[in-house]
Amino acid sequence: MHFDILGPLKVTTDQRDYTPSAAKTRQVLALLLLRSGQTLSLDSIVEELWGENPPRSAVTTSQTYIYQLRKAFAGQSWGDSDSQVISTVSPGYVLRTEGSRIDVREFERLVAEGQTLLSLGQATQSVEALNRALALWRGPALSNVDKGPLLGAYVAHLEERRIAALELRVSAEMERGNHRGVIADLRKLVAAHPYNEWFHSQLIAALNMAGRRVEALQAYQTIRLLLSEELGLDPSPDLQRIHHEVLSGSVEMSSRAVGVGSHA
Repeated sequence: MHFDILGPLKVTTDQRDYTPSAAKTRQVLALLLLRSGQTLSLDSIVEELWGENPPRSAVTTSQTYIYQLRKAFAGQSWGDSDSQVISTVSPGYVLRTEGSRIDVREFERLVAEGQTLLSLGQATQSVEALNRALALWRGPALSNVDKGPLLGAYVAHLEERRIAALELRVSAEMERGNHRGVIADLRKLVAAHPYNEWFHSQLIAALNMAGRRVEALQAYQTIRLLLSEELGLDPSPDLQRIHHEVLSGSVEMSSRAVGVGSHA
């Protein structure tokens, strides 16, 4: 069975689509996937679905959603023939995913592989692993699922992990000397994340090392004005340092400008 989270929630086998059509049932399944292999308490389901003001029927209704999921997954099992996809384990339920493919697990595995390869100086192989990881994203995580407090926090975490993977890929591209090739991606990234100073610093560094010094200075002025006019802030010390290096005519930027940074 395939469980896809990095985009619209999708549950499939080779023969059939098991994705729930009902919004609340889909939300419960997403929560079970968040805790796959672990016990999800009934209280957590109620909190996710109704927050601090659940109806009197919340417990019974939650149990109905579990029943609907079990019915949808009828005939699917792992391990011994009597095991269910969703097992009742006090004080709630466990989604069993042994032998299943979950895209977020594959994403995390490939990001870890990319980080390890980069630390070993294998930047090209690192880029390849990170490209495969980022290709798993089909859009915003769980985009077809309503989100309460638990899923909302989980989706925010996944987006941070995606940004970290993007940063790591930029670092790997810079490490292997692909300064010109990474400029277009960096322009897209600073447009999508205008307050991410790290992306701006890499764009400035890449432009400078590609021999496009004027554009590098223009890129610095863009982020400087944005921070000043929108937030009343000065650029970070790292951004200011890179700016000074561009002004001084340094083509070989220091490792702090293009390094891996903190992408854990």
